[in-house]
Amino acid sequence: MDFVGAYAPAHLKFLLEGFVVTLEVAFLSIFSSFLIGIIIGVLRYSRIPFLSPLLAVGVETIRNLPLLLIIFFTYFALPEVGFKLDKFYAAILALVIFESAMLSEIVRSGLNSIEKGQIEAARSSGLTYTQTLWHIVLPQALRRMVPPIVGQFISLLKDTSLAVVIALPELMNHAQIINGQNVNYVIPIFLLVAVMYFVVNYSLSLVSRRLEHKHI
Repeated sequence: MDFVGAYAPAHLKFLLEGFVVTLEVAFLSIFSSFLIGIIIGVLRYSRIPFLSPLLAVGVETIRNLPLLLIIFFTYFALPEVGFKLDKFYAAILALVIFESAMLSEIVRSGLNSIEKGQIEAARSSGLTYTQTLWHIVLPQALRRMVPPIVGQFISLLKDTSLAVVIALPELMNHAQIINGQNVNYVIPIFLLVAVMYFVVNYSLSLVSRRLEHKHI
């Protein structure tokens, strides 16, 4: 093991550049999949004829596919039908597709956890279905959904490493390039990569706990 050589300034800078790409992909994927997941979850909860069952089929299909397959599809298969994306956006699209399905199920379950009595009371007081959903159901459900949603965000951040299969210049890709220079760098580099992932994910866990305790 060569910690001195592995942690040379040039290597650390290279890893940080990859980590920035990882965080960019994670942030854009989290933001997009969160919005889409809420919309799909609400539409499924509302049980709209034809639309809700159709969305349920799509969600269940995506949830039971490996993310790696979806990444391959967005990068290698879409160009065959004239929709070519570079590595960065292909990775984001794959993550958004997969995570939106996962988050929509969390949202739907959270909405279903709200007591029916509250909904009936709101409707009897004159609120419309949309007003009841927006002002009564969704705010309470979102508070209950904080831990599983943050847990899904943590999984998403870790899943960005799968984009290494399409040579996206993210953290794992840069780590592999450095490791290719010297086999003695493998353990030091992977230890540092593990610490970088841990710091971000543990920080998200702390935020989740803080938000959860705040609303207890």
